[in-house]
Amino acid sequence: MVDFNIIRCARAVLLVTNLEASRDFYENALGFVVTEADENHLYLRGYEEHNHHSLVLKKAEQPGVEAISYKVYSDEDLNKLYDYFQQKNMNPKWIENQHAVERAFRVQDISGLPVEFFARMDTVERLLQRYDLYKGARIQRIDHFNCMVPDVQKAYDFYVKELGFACSEYTETENNELWAAWLHRKPNVHDLAFMNGNGPRLHHIGFWLSDQLSLIHACDVLAAMGYAKNIERGPGRHGLSNAFFLYLRDPDGHRIELYNGDYLTSDPDFLPIRWDINDPRRQTFWGHEAPDCWFNEASQVFDIHSGELVELKEPSVQKLKPDFVI
Repeated sequence: MVDFNIIRCARAVLLVTNLEASRDFYENALGFVVTEADENHLYLRGYEEHNHHSLVLKKAEQPGVEAISYKVYSDEDLNKLYDYFQQKNMNPKWIENQHAVERAFRVQDISGLPVEFFARMDTVERLLQRYDLYKGARIQRIDHFNCMVPDVQKAYDFYVKELGFACSEYTETENNELWAAWLHRKPNVHDLAFMNGNGPRLHHIGFWLSDQLSLIHACDVLAAMGYAKNIERGPGRHGLSNAFFLYLRDPDGHRIELYNGDYLTSDPDFLPIRWDINDPRRQTFWGHEAPDCWFNEASQVFDIHSGELVELKEPSVQKLKPDFVI
């Protein structure tokens, strides 16, 4: 029985090699709000968000992922989670003196992803109705993480049976092997998705937009600023999740999804939707086919203890590109 309350995906810490180039892309092209910045960090949020940030860009010698983070309901939940991971001998680690974040710990999850949990973060002014400040894609809030892992079934079992996530949609192969799964704590399609591939790696971070026109406007802004080649896939609509999407690559190659239009999953009798891997409507309800790089490339993650890149493993399910595609 799960005895702790994880609320939602909350922030990511990405390592970037050129903070100035990253700031131009995220602030001026995509329209993130810069809450604070120093010579080594950029703290970003969407207009709707009241927490200090949902994305940290940290200057480093090589790009990668330091942590993907979830907010829990209370300090009591945080302590229970820490004790749980200790009892599982997963070696959780308290992280001290993080800017704007109070008590937090990190752990390498069952797939090797660097996961963080916290209960409280500094709050700031919500800018939802400061339409005079809107620019770029008019980013509203963080929505989800999508991760490539070598064993989707193992990751699914851990997050659903151990951490209390629920499944909204999933993809199976012709042999009924789990190829991808969309899991949530907040009541929409996902906070976290797993897809079959060399991993552990972060495939993308999804950010919620208020409407489809914001996404189209972002394409115009990106092109006008010379970032047209950073558009990797879309715009289009996923069959899975029903979301309107656009995938971008930042100056270091990290993948960002601009996202709008999924649905409510709060009902306890909601039944997960199954997709066959070769259903042409699954990942692309309409739009161009995903390029090979969308399936093969992702951001590598770092070990929370050693600071070294986590070794990649081959997937347990046959690695293949579906006929259609998210």
